Amino acid sequence: MVHSIVLDDTEIEVKHYDRKTEEGHQVISIIFDVTSAEYHDITVLLYKGTFDIRVPEEGLDFRGTIINYSTSLDNLYEENQTGEFRVALQEV
Repeated sequence: MVHSIVLDDTEIEVKHYDRKTEEGHQVISIIFDVTSAEYHDITVLLYKGTFDIRVPEEGLDFRGTIINYSTSLDNLYEENQTGEFRVALQEV
Protein backbone atom coordinates (compact mmCIF):
# COMPACT_ATOMS: atom_id res chain seq x y z
CA MET A 1 0.00 0.00 0.00
CA VAL A 2 1.24 3.49 -0.88
CA HIS A 3 1.53 5.83 2.10
CA SER A 4 2.90 8.96 0.42
CA ILE A 5 3.59 10.66 -2.89
CA VAL A 6 5.86 13.57 -3.78
CA LEU A 7 4.65 16.52 -5.86
CA ASP A 8 7.73 18.46 -6.92
CA ASP A 9 9.59 18.49 -3.58
CA THR A 10 6.56 18.24 -1.28
CA GLU A 11 5.78 14.88 0.32
CA ILE A 12 2.09 14.24 0.90
CA GLU A 13 0.84 11.46 3.16
CA VAL A 14 -2.16 9.79 1.52
CA LYS A 15 -5.16 7.98 2.99
CA HIS A 16 -6.09 6.42 -0.35
CA TYR A 17 -4.10 5.77 -3.52
CA ASP A 18 -5.15 4.27 -6.83
CA ARG A 19 -3.19 3.92 -10.07
CA LYS A 20 -4.32 2.94 -13.54
CA THR A 21 -3.26 3.42 -17.14
CA GLU A 22 -5.49 5.31 -19.57
CA GLU A 23 -4.52 5.61 -23.22
CA GLY A 24 -0.91 4.83 -22.36
CA HIS A 25 -0.64 7.42 -19.57
CA GLN A 26 -0.37 6.86 -15.84
CA VAL A 27 -3.30 8.21 -13.82
CA ILE A 28 -3.15 8.32 -10.03
CA SER A 29 -5.93 9.28 -7.67
CA ILE A 30 -5.20 10.25 -4.09
CA ILE A 31 -7.14 11.26 -1.01
CA PHE A 32 -5.35 13.10 1.78
CA ASP A 33 -6.11 15.29 4.77
CA VAL A 34 -5.07 18.93 4.97
CA THR A 35 -5.10 20.85 8.25
CA SER A 36 -5.75 24.56 8.53
CA ALA A 37 -2.03 24.98 9.30
CA GLU A 38 -1.06 23.28 5.99
CA TYR A 39 -3.86 24.72 3.87
CA HIS A 40 -2.07 27.73 2.37
CA ASP A 41 1.08 25.82 1.36
CA ILE A 42 -0.86 22.90 -0.13
CA THR A 43 -3.25 25.07 -2.14
CA VAL A 44 -0.39 27.20 -3.49
CA LEU A 45 1.31 23.98 -4.57
CA LEU A 46 -1.83 22.55 -6.19
CA TYR A 47 -2.54 25.78 -8.10
CA LYS A 48 0.64 25.11 -10.08
CA GLY A 49 -1.37 22.34 -11.77
CA THR A 50 1.56 20.40 -13.25
CA PHE A 51 4.23 18.62 -11.22
CA ASP A 52 7.10 16.19 -11.12
CA ILE A 53 5.36 13.26 -9.45
CA ARG A 54 7.12 10.50 -7.55
CA VAL A 55 5.62 7.49 -5.84
CA PRO A 56 8.70 6.04 -4.12
CA GLU A 57 6.92 2.90 -2.89
CA GLU A 58 6.11 1.94 -6.50
CA GLY A 59 9.26 3.28 -8.16
CA LEU A 60 7.03 5.57 -10.21
CA ASP A 61 8.33 8.90 -11.52
CA PHE A 62 6.60 11.07 -14.15
CA ARG A 63 5.45 14.58 -15.09
CA GLY A 64 1.74 14.97 -14.49
CA THR A 65 -1.10 17.44 -14.32
CA ILE A 66 -4.27 17.69 -12.24
CA ILE A 67 -7.33 16.39 -14.09
CA ASN A 68 -9.74 16.38 -11.14
CA TYR A 69 -9.70 18.10 -7.75
CA SER A 70 -12.15 18.54 -4.89
CA THR A 71 -12.13 19.28 -1.18
CA SER A 72 -14.57 18.68 1.65
CA LEU A 73 -14.19 22.21 3.11
CA ASP A 74 -14.15 25.57 1.40
CA ASN A 75 -12.41 27.56 4.14
CA LEU A 76 -9.56 25.94 6.01
CA TYR A 77 -8.27 29.35 7.13
CA GLU A 78 -10.25 28.82 10.34
CA GLU A 79 -7.98 27.28 12.98
CA ASN A 80 -8.05 23.61 14.02
CA GLN A 81 -9.93 22.36 10.95
CA THR A 82 -9.09 19.44 8.69
CA GLY A 83 -10.34 18.97 5.16
CA GLU A 84 -10.16 15.99 2.85
CA PHE A 85 -8.65 16.65 -0.58
CA ARG A 86 -9.23 14.38 -3.59
CA VAL A 87 -6.85 14.81 -6.50
CA ALA A 88 -6.43 12.90 -9.76
CA LEU A 89 -3.23 13.40 -11.72
CA GLN A 90 -2.46 12.26 -15.27
CA GLU A 91 0.90 11.77 -16.93
CA VAL A 92 1.66 14.36 -19.62
